[in-house]
Amino acid sequence: MSWTAENLPENIQVFLAYLDIEKGYSQATSAAYGADLLQFESFLKTRNKSCQSPLGIARPDIHSFLVTLHKLGQSKSSMSRKLSSLRSFFRFLLKNKIINSNPCQGVKNPKQDRPHPVFLNVDQALSLMEASLDPSPMGLRDLALAELLYGSGLRVSEAVNLDLDDFDHGQMMVRVMGKGQKERMAPLTNPGSDRIKRYISLRQAFDPDPRENALFLGVRGKRLNRREAARIIQRLAGMAALPQNISPHGLRHSFATHLLQGGADLRSVQELLGHSRISTTQKYTHLNLDEVTRIYDKAHPKAKDEK
Repeated sequence: MSWTAENLPENIQVFLAYLDIEKGYSQATSAAYGADLLQFESFLKTRNKSCQSPLGIARPDIHSFLVTLHKLGQSKSSMSRKLSSLRSFFRFLLKNKIINSNPCQGVKNPKQDRPHPVFLNVDQALSLMEASLDPSPMGLRDLALAELLYGSGLRVSEAVNLDLDDFDHGQMMVRVMGKGQKERMAPLTNPGSDRIKRYISLRQAFDPDPRENALFLGVRGKRLNRREAARIIQRLAGMAALPQNISPHGLRHSFATHLLQGGADLRSVQELLGHSRISTTQKYTHLNLDEVTRIYDKAHPKAKDEK
């Protein structure tokens, strides 16, 4: 659902400005919040209510909104995301004393069906990394991108947002701007660093504008976007005779899973992924909670005392 500032209540506009300026959320994330809140506002109008007068909104309105989403055929994950947007919005209003209580309090997420996303075993991952022997600028770009997603565990958004000066071949690191504008240094594998360097040496073949500082370029010489990146990974997977539905995020999952299965310290993997919570790291792996807890306790001798 598209929206502009003009068709949103002022309370929502102020909240979105807060996400943008103070929280440092990306434009895509803020847009998703705006679309969710606009849909909720449209629902409230059918009940003669509005986010501009939030004191009149109660828990039954939230429940009824979720029921409406279900009748519209929304997935459980989509419903949960919209509920998360509402929670954040009403927390903001509560914090700023615009409301006295949060109508989302006590409203539970729909029970999720959580099939594991497609990920690769070690042999499959290595096959994808060697899927192409194409020495062209495009071929080198594709493998350099794959190396960052699997070899360094970057989010696809982090990879496509890299600039040339974020890459340090000497230190074998890339400077990554993660969620919430949190910067971290991600180490590179030897092949990854070499492939990025070789790709950069041929980057001018994409005929970029002299002012374009993006590391990864598309065929028109502008910054590669997420959709193009996903197609690149699908193409490499096809060349390696792997599942065609492997995604950039699947390579990130594989990165974390393989490190933990190899005995890596959970906190280190957490830092490499740019997660603020260990529980989030667990979701990005294919280990059960008992195994994650065992690794955590082993990595942090005082963990049991801190529980």
